[in-house]
Amino acid sequence: MARVVVDVVMKPEILDPQGQAILGALGRLGIQGVSSVRQGKHFELEVEDGLSDETLNQLADTLLANPVIEDFTIRR
Repeated sequence: MARVVVDVVMKPEILDPQGQAILGALGRLGIQGVSSVRQGKHFELEVEDGLSDETLNQLADTLLANPVIEDFTIRR
């Protein structure tokens, strides 16, 4: 078995209200130096060693992310 990590975030051109709320909270807490926050989803999958990159891409593109508004990265 192999561990695969899929991270999903909103595309840069899509407004991220939760990220903006976090950024605002940082300012209220007196934390400076952060200019942008993008929130997302993190998935950890245990998969068979032979599972192809194509299958992983299909899985992420159809089940884990909305490709219209989200980007994803896959790490083995």
